[in-house]
Amino acid sequence: ALSRRPAAAADGREPEQGGERHGEGGYRDLPHPTVIGHRGASGYRPEHTLGSYQLALDLGADVVEQDLVPTRDGHLVCRHENEIGGTTDVADRTEFASRRTTKSIDGVSVTGWFTEDFTLAELKTLRAKERIPALRQRNTLYDGRWEVPTFEEVLRWAEREGRRRGKRVWLHVETKHPSYFRALGLGLEEPLARLLRRYGRDRRDSAVFLQSFEPSSIQRLSRLVSCPRVVLLSDANTRPWDFQQAGDPRTVADLVKPAGLAWMAGFAQGIGPTLNLVIPRDAAGKLGTPTTLVRDAHAQGLVLHPWTARNENSFLPADFRKGTDPAAYGDSFAAYRTYFEQGIDGIFTDNPDTGLLAAEAFRPGRRPVNR
Repeated sequence: ALSRRPAAAADGREPEQGGERHGEGGYRDLPHPTVIGHRGASGYRPEHTLGSYQLALDLGADVVEQDLVPTRDGHLVCRHENEIGGTTDVADRTEFASRRTTKSIDGVSVTGWFTEDFTLAELKTLRAKERIPALRQRNTLYDGRWEVPTFEEVLRWAEREGRRRGKRVWLHVETKHPSYFRALGLGLEEPLARLLRRYGRDRRDSAVFLQSFEPSSIQRLSRLVSCPRVVLLSDANTRPWDFQQAGDPRTVADLVKPAGLAWMAGFAQGIGPTLNLVIPRDAAGKLGTPTTLVRDAHAQGLVLHPWTARNENSFLPADFRKGTDPAAYGDSFAAYRTYFEQGIDGIFTDNPDTGLLAAEAFRPGRRPVNR
């Protein structure tokens, strides 16, 4: 595990531009449980826009998440997926109609428009929109207000906000489909590491987490930068895509056993499991008996940042739904309380204000921020 105290960069370099202040404590000094704005404040604004990131910070999120995919000319941009038909207005842009195609992404056939087929200049002509308008109709009010941000723009935004607020802005950065992009000659880890070094976020005490569903991406990043790293974990019966390509027979069920957790602790400081790995749901969608994952991960020195808490009925366990409207809010506070009682260290949430208010009851000795 990483030290709680900051450590100097191995080569003594200063950030090339700006850079965050150091000596402010590492990830274990974050409020506990930590509230992570999932794709920003995506419950209220179109995801992965500067508007969504800004609102997450304004609502009090401790950390703000970005997902990274590349453009054809190698720039890292913030989208949940490289297919952008559902999150931009590209389908309405006749000049890009011929770019629509079908690809196999991590073994799944996907049809649409893909960031790796666009230059950054082309991508910047598009506008972001709400991904799930049927559930979040109010978010469509903001369709077209923001463009697709580059990760470098987000780093500059975080610097500005850090100076304005007098404290560092924490980021949680995911490499999306890293094996797929490396095969295209668009590896994510090296350009990400270059940007982190340029902005002084490559150190053990830097205000950034790096995350991926592919353990090999986290291993590669561990050789490039020193900032804290998190292995994301999907459902128990799944296998990471890099495992499938390498012929590694282990599933997520194997990784959450003590031996698998010990292996990940060799190159990561945390795990990001789906909430179902903490408390499984039964066939009716109700919560069952909690697993031993929190205890077992903590025994290996790993922090847990499960995903994803949302307010809408359609995402909540059946125990906490209210009424039959899938877009209506259920009893999300009761859901948060149930997960926080397991001892998790943080949580990804589309609704940072709700998560923060729920977390206050589990932050003894800290001044409540919502009063």
